[in-house]
Amino acid sequence: MPRLGHPVLDRYLAFVASRARPNTVLATACDLKAFFAVVAREPAEVRVADVLEFLAEQRRPRGQGKVVRLVDGEAGLSARTIKRRLSSVSGLFGWLLLLGEVPANPVPRGLSTRRPGPRPSVPLVRTPRTLPRVLEPGQADRLLAALRRWRDRAMVEAMLLGGLRRCEVLGLRMEDLRPAEGRVFIADGKGGHQRLVPISKRFFRSLSRYLETERPAGADSTFVFVVLKGPRRGRPLTADGLDEIVRGARTRAGLGHATCHELRHTCLTRLREAGMALEAVQAQAGHRSIESTRIYLHLANDWLAGEYQRASAALDAVAPTAGGVR
Repeated sequence: MPRLGHPVLDRYLAFVASRARPNTVLATACDLKAFFAVVAREPAEVRVADVLEFLAEQRRPRGQGKVVRLVDGEAGLSARTIKRRLSSVSGLFGWLLLLGEVPANPVPRGLSTRRPGPRPSVPLVRTPRTLPRVLEPGQADRLLAALRRWRDRAMVEAMLLGGLRRCEVLGLRMEDLRPAEGRVFIADGKGGHQRLVPISKRFFRSLSRYLETERPAGADSTFVFVVLKGPRRGRPLTADGLDEIVRGARTRAGLGHATCHELRHTCLTRLREAGMALEAVQAQAGHRSIESTRIYLHLANDWLAGEYQRASAALDAVAPTAGGVR
């Protein structure tokens, strides 16, 4: 568990570690370190003005403002990064508030607006709604062809054909595999939620070849995917290891982009394009809210075009004519 050398912050990180994944704990530690590097105060002394000062500093252009992001035209940290940091800071003070160690949470929920109504405020940080990139069918085929081992192919197919997250692929254990059903059990999904996920037979064929020909015979790890060579042979594969595998295959395939998360997005987009109900895509993805799944309506361009054409044809069929012109 990461430590920041401050008793209050380290206690909070221990609390986060008891209910979140290691990556979340590490990100929280980095966010708190960045905050208190700017706001040089004890946690109990932090006020709203300090949070707003931190927000302004995060928006300050980096690198003398020479690099500007195309997505939002800004030169400071991305809005998503700033929003995540504020969320981590707000979590800390929410925890301290529950313990009675601070009188209030200094991170404002939003800024007041002039309009009365059910939404009297806007968020401190507005994040642009962007569409994640996906791979075209030809690009996916090139990536798969560039993989050198059955283990690597099975992991990529779990994301590309089943929509699994990277951590879910690495977290698969032997008892989670259900080849007779064509499904795998996700025992520890995002937020600790569990689900059964159907995956194409292609994945199970690659998995079978890996288990029969590549997985070290003496490996006693219950995790499915392990290191094949070197001093860590037989031990569970890490996230960095999987990223390196995908990065290497992407380079050999000559692709400009292909990450683990893009493979997952590609799978869910193709399922939606093929006519899979949005609620079914939600279950496949393991989203707790349907709002998280709606993005695939926008990514599935063929589906959207088809829906528009059908609706447009229906409107044209009943539209009144005037002078022979509809």
